[in-house]
Amino acid sequence: MKNQTITIKNKVGYGFGDMASSMFWKIFGMYALFFYTDVFGITAAAAGTMFLVARLWDSFFDLFVGIVADRTKTRWGRYRPYLLWFAIPFTVMGAITFFVPSFGNVGKLVYAYITYSLMMIVYSIINVPYASLLGVMSSEPEERNVLSSYRMSFAFIGSFITFMLLQPLINTYSGLFDSPSLQITTGTVSTSPIGWTLGVASIGVICAALFFFCFRWTRERVEPVNENENTSIRQDLLNLLHNSPWWILVGTGLAALLFNAIRDSIAIYYFRDYVGIVYKMPGTGWDIATIYFLIGQAANLVGVIAAPKLSAKYGKKRTYMIAMTIAAVLSVLFFYIPNQLSWILSMQVLISLCAGYVLPLLWSMFADIVDYQEVKTNRRASGLIFSSSSMSQKLGWAFGTALGGWILAWFKYNPELTKQGLSQSMQTVFGEQLMISWLPALCCIVALIGMMFYPLSDKRVKEIADELDKKRANK
Repeated sequence: MKNQTITIKNKVGYGFGDMASSMFWKIFGMYALFFYTDVFGITAAAAGTMFLVARLWDSFFDLFVGIVADRTKTRWGRYRPYLLWFAIPFTVMGAITFFVPSFGNVGKLVYAYITYSLMMIVYSIINVPYASLLGVMSSEPEERNVLSSYRMSFAFIGSFITFMLLQPLINTYSGLFDSPSLQITTGTVSTSPIGWTLGVASIGVICAALFFFCFRWTRERVEPVNENENTSIRQDLLNLLHNSPWWILVGTGLAALLFNAIRDSIAIYYFRDYVGIVYKMPGTGWDIATIYFLIGQAANLVGVIAAPKLSAKYGKKRTYMIAMTIAAVLSVLFFYIPNQLSWILSMQVLISLCAGYVLPLLWSMFADIVDYQEVKTNRRASGLIFSSSSMSQKLGWAFGTALGGWILAWFKYNPELTKQGLSQSMQTVFGEQLMISWLPALCCIVALIGMMFYPLSDKRVKEIADELDKKRANK
């Protein structure tokens, strides 16, 4: 296994997969709540509940996808074929999800539940096998760190592209297809329904192409030490449930993703209602919120690129804990900084830099847990374990966006005030301030505490990898 070099083409191809996923995921994480309240036309509380219900059951559906992927056998491997089979359904479902039907309130809510749930299902079917590729492209922990860094680097590049293109696309399509009376803007982005549908569809076309390249440019290299075809699903699940490092990593990963989800979902409201600056960058049409997102993604990318070197020097666990500690402190300080763009954007850079360190470490640690479980049980269940990482990601975003909707409703957010040109109440604005500062800080603290109990040191991970390589050499 050590002699099979992972080429730059393989690494870039693997990165393309998360680039595609991230382009859509950022739409869900940062724009979906705004879309459903201000464009689709349901309340913040209803949207929050829908996010939780749809993603909660879908998170556990990820485990089913992982189990099926582990048992898939084709000439292309176990996991790669799903990138080919579901690239186009991924794109089509995205456009349908961001379509606004001419239904009444109940009909709209039913449509939202159905389409959003189906979108999450398709996302699972393509993303869980994609994540599982990390465990079979290389058996080397160092190579996995690099692959994970490529993955997250391209993910942030994809997010960056989404932020650059989505708002201008929505506004452009609105101008082309809507009458002037429907080209409503709220100081952030157009609320034109057709603009949103076509804007998301355009991003989806790019995603489909990236998934095709990911399929073509990656290879599955790692074979199980003992391919036991008779291993039951029940036994795989029992093995997972007795894997204590897995439990810890799922919990701390959930907290870290909650941190990102809450900050991201409230940013548009925060800039419109609290910062209150109406600005469009010449030549791009980007507003202040979009610039804030772009700066954050650039800082994330720097963190992702630096993560392998920092983790090689200090260890994955220690690097993770340091980053979460700094992010918690900075998030608290965010509440007290002056309402000035220089302060807000500077803090965004520092906080996003910390988040960038954390994400590739999480994915690399899940690959380590695959090896750990194989040593313990003589069964390699990459799909099942990586599906649990996707599960924690979805649970984090589910609870994060649900909390966003519920807390907005609790603080009396009213989208009709904005449409009438009126300001939100001081109570609502105060709630938005808390949601972008103190609440994410609490999530960082939970993630930090969880990581304190994580038992797989870098030394132990290396020992496990060497043991598995010896077993493969003796097959």
